[in-house]
Amino acid sequence: MASVIDLPDSVLLEIFSYLPVRDRIRISRVCHRWKRLVDDQWLWRHVDLTLYTMRPKIMWHLLRRYMASRLHSLRMGGYLFSGSQAPQLSPALMRALGQKCPNLKRLCLHVADLTMVPITSLPCTLRTLELHSCEISMAWLLKEQDPTVLPLLECIVLDRVPAFRDEHLQGLTRFRALRSLVLGGTYRVTETGLDASLQEMSYLQRLEVLGCTLSADGTLLAISRHLRDIRKIRLTVRGLSAPGLSVLEGMPALESLCLLGPLITPEMPSPAEILSSCLTMPKLRVLELQGLGWEGQEAERILCKGLPHCMVIVRACPKESMDWWM
Repeated sequence: MASVIDLPDSVLLEIFSYLPVRDRIRISRVCHRWKRLVDDQWLWRHVDLTLYTMRPKIMWHLLRRYMASRLHSLRMGGYLFSGSQAPQLSPALMRALGQKCPNLKRLCLHVADLTMVPITSLPCTLRTLELHSCEISMAWLLKEQDPTVLPLLECIVLDRVPAFRDEHLQGLTRFRALRSLVLGGTYRVTETGLDASLQEMSYLQRLEVLGCTLSADGTLLAISRHLRDIRKIRLTVRGLSAPGLSVLEGMPALESLCLLGPLITPEMPSPAEILSSCLTMPKLRVLELQGLGWEGQEAERILCKGLPHCMVIVRACPKESMDWWM
């Protein structure tokens, strides 16, 4: 019977890629072959450090010993709720990521205090930046800052960032390569601020507005005015009405529309009204209705039959992650 030592390198590398970082380093002590495989650059393209409370010294060691030019994407956790003595992300570490990891394209920060970390210290190679439950300073993302910061940034995710407000949203207009914007739980953003900012971001191709205080009607109105070439829309149905949905009729490039519950009001469009609006969108290929309670109901049959050219997805809301910071 074959044992693990008989497996080819490619299979072992695939297995090792599912191990947490700490376990990868431990197995490198098993034998010379496994040490060589753990050093393989393929294994360190995507690194997730959110599982650990990591001291800065360990992070610096990982950066110098394993990641460096191999790294393409990195997920890191901060210690925002661990007390003032907990190690925090530093500008020096962010600058080192930029210097030592020239291929880093995606950075996801979770529960991090970034009030003392200027955005200018982030790696300039980033194409995707995700902030989840992070604190930022008032100076972050303001339009008056250096316009050469993050010149390649294509996607930014702002999920439960309590300090984020209209002024920060306006500051995003300086990222001319930006094509995808996700706002989740950014309750300080107003409809006026969203409308003014989207006016200068007509190049956006994807917009998600989830769990915010903005009404769906107001958001769709701003989209119809300024984002005529948008390809993907995903938003919570709070405040959605049939007239509000109708402003999307005739959108020439829209390929995917996702409406998320569970907040349903009497003004919520009926399946027939949703169908009527979708039939005017020439490139629509995906319609997703999530958490509206329509799965397996007559509404699902009406939409599937009326939109044969579309993938119609009607489903319940997924269970929330047990990892509250995700």
